[in-house]
Amino acid sequence: MTNTAAEINRLRQVYSKEILDESMVNSNPILQFDLWMKEALEADVPEPHAMNISTVSKDGKPSSRIVLLRDFSDNGFVFYSNYNSKKGNDINENNFGAINFFWPQLERQIRIEGVLEKVDSKISDNYFASRPHDSQLGAWASNQSQVLKNREELEEKFAALKKKFSGVKVPRPEHWGGYILKPNSIEFWQGRPSRIHDRIRYYSVNKKWKTERLSP
Repeated sequence: MTNTAAEINRLRQVYSKEILDESMVNSNPILQFDLWMKEALEADVPEPHAMNISTVSKDGKPSSRIVLLRDFSDNGFVFYSNYNSKKGNDINENNFGAINFFWPQLERQIRIEGVLEKVDSKISDNYFASRPHDSQLGAWASNQSQVLKNREELEEKFAALKKKFSGVKVPRPEHWGGYILKPNSIEFWQGRPSRIHDRIRYYSVNKKWKTERLSP
């Protein structure tokens, strides 16, 4: 075991800030998510909208990365990406996905599982139009997940695009847009002492939400 591994092995965190009981949660998991997100914002959790999105390829190989939540509703949870990226290819081949939020400041975690679909093109157009100009150019410049010769190749492409679109509206690339994860399971996790954590899971039955408590 290396010194660093030994240090990690000794790390311990006592979770004791809150409790989570069935009597406390909203019957609608989206409203419960909204409540917890508001509390994360009020607590100044760094980037509370940052979430891990996991996808699986057609041959069953999982892959995960951090993206940013940009919208949510009863329909699901929306983020934006390059459709030709690793995640985009995974979704084309296998549209099941999972999201994970972790807010250590609040000792909370939210796990969401469901089906991934592209959002309507008008939704993607509207969001793209709201992005800063250079972020719009970045969507054009990056062949996400593809191999680059070096950093200069990317910077030269970005500079050329900046010149091309100087002072003009940047259209949304066809290869870039939104995905929505439509949930069938949403779990709220609250850290508790002695690793006896609270876990309340919502699951969908005939388009209606039911809840159950899970063992930690």
